[in-house]
Amino acid sequence: MKLIKHDPASAIVFSTPVVQGEVANQELVGEVDAVNLRVTSVTFRDGARNLPHRHTCDQVLVITAGHGVIATEYETREVGEGDVIVIPAGDLHWHGALPGTTMTHLSIVTPHESEFPVEAMAGLESAELQLW
Repeated sequence: MKLIKHDPASAIVFSTPVVQGEVANQELVGEVDAVNLRVTSVTFRDGARNLPHRHTCDQVLVITAGHGVIATEYETREVGEGDVIVIPAGDLHWHGALPGTTMTHLSIVTPHESEFPVEAMAGLESAELQLW
């Protein structure tokens, strides 16, 4: 057994072209901890978000603090602390904090691949993505 403390304040800010704004990660359960499970705490600060992407596995997001938006090609939902979202494998989606707010969620997945499709990046001018 291993005890791991969830501490968003200790999350590490990372810079990558697949996020807009400041995003910090705390790996809670990685490949050294479990063969078939990954749990990461992700904090989106002041309206930060990730770009549209999809995973080859289902993803569960557990909102632990703040308010934000989770969106697919077909649906947009405002979410807050205590909400649990299930995103089926292959669904194009994006998520992040509402402008002026911070949101932290746990991302629960199995080992997988992620894709940030070029066609989705071209759609960043769409009204749905302008919610940010």
